Amino acid sequence: MTERKPPGVDFESWVDKQIRDADTRGEFAELPGAGKPLPGELDSTYDELWWVRRKMAREGVSVLPPALALRKEAEDALEAALDAPSERMARRIVEEVNVKIREVMFKPPPGPPLGKKPYDVEEVVGQWRERRAGR
Repeated sequence: MTERKPPGVDFESWVDKQIRDADTRGEFAELPGAGKPLPGELDSTYDELWWVRRKMAREGVSVLPPALALRKEAEDALEAALDAPSERMARRIVEEVNVKIREVMFKPPPGPPLGKKPYDVEEVVGQWRERRAGR
């Protein structure tokens, strides 16, 4: 445990002495990353949320505005419907995402516009049938 700062000694001088003594003992010799630059882009402007962005990237998390998240969900739902094992499942997938799209159309969330309209269920099911016939 580090000793306590003696009374009457300037804090900065005491800390500097602690660092010098540890360096003399070689306690900084084998630190990981020694002699390497700190991670991050040296040319970029300072980003106070750099650690949040790095943590999110490391964890594989992304946050999209609600409209963009729904746009992605709608595109994924369309693909899922076209690859569904049955017509009933294809219809259900499209109808469920259409409910969400209609909600956003009538009550837009903050952020960029959705840029999607509900899918025509019969058209998607027709495409589903064509894919099935081609297999």
